[in-house]
Amino acid sequence: MRPHDRAVAVRVSNELLQALGGAVRSLRLARGMTQEGLAEGAGLHTTYVSDVERGLRNVGVINLDKLAAALSVDLPTLMQEAETRRQRAPGAGR
Repeated sequence: MRPHDRAVAVRVSNELLQALGGAVRSLRLARGMTQEGLAEGAGLHTTYVSDVERGLRNVGVINLDKLAAALSVDLPTLMQEAETRRQRAPGAGR
């Protein structure tokens, strides 16, 4: 992979993780949940949930499903919310 291609791949990955984290946070707050409550409902550690919301974790599919269930949405809904956020982000489509 060329250096430019690698930089683009990292940027796109970071944008997706940021968008996913924002979607999780937005859905959590809309439901009046704390990070602790979401973590407990999903069977995850609060530090992990915090890292997800800040876009610092590359979340596996099983944990995505756990988060979606704890937020009372299905996985496609969570991912659509993340994709919508990513499309609205400054610099999207570059």
